[in-house]
Amino acid sequence: LLRIARFTLWQALLSTLLSVLPAILLARALARHPAFPGRAFILRLFAVPLALPAIVAALGVLALYGRAGFFAPFLSVAFNEHWPGIYGLSGILVAHVFFNLPLATRLFLNALESVPADQWRLAAQLGMGARASFRFLEWPAMRAALPGIAGLVFMLCVTSFTIVLLLGGCPRATTLEVAIYQALRFDFDPARALVITLIQVALAGSIVLAMSRLGASFSGD
Repeated sequence: LLRIARFTLWQALLSTLLSVLPAILLARALARHPAFPGRAFILRLFAVPLALPAIVAALGVLALYGRAGFFAPFLSVAFNEHWPGIYGLSGILVAHVFFNLPLATRLFLNALESVPADQWRLAAQLGMGARASFRFLEWPAMRAALPGIAGLVFMLCVTSFTIVLLLGGCPRATTLEVAIYQALRFDFDPARALVITLIQVALAGSIVLAMSRLGASFSGD
């Protein structure tokens, strides 16, 4: 159980970092170029993962990077060996980033768009460059939203089920959510499933408490 809990937190932490950090750069680029011709299309494209079932995304990752996937011959040549597939932690991270990077980008973009227009006009009058604008206008807005966005992505990854079940590929890549399913479906051990559930609830509560102390809001405002 300790190993499963450790892997659950580790994959969620990596997924959060790989989703949130690039989202800051993407949101800033989209906010600073409102007249970019492909901006509206990119934002619509970023909305697709929000409505896409997790099993479709997982099967799509396997269709591209699986043992018999589209990129398997090229990856086999690149690594000078037969491509084993993208099962395990790498597959989980790819799928999580696919879902959470667009979500985090849109949330950061909303935070940037909430900066009052008079502040931008004042920055232009003062002759602020890109670095000064980021320091005094953009980063404060994103920093206020960062704990909530990171906490949301982290919780989504901690409670991920379908992606881990399909892309985990081995017992070492098992999260608490999948362990509950395995305890009931394969072992029919309700006592073990209950223990794992209590551990997951305790972890989730600890995460929410920690993120609340950092300034994250989970009230839905």
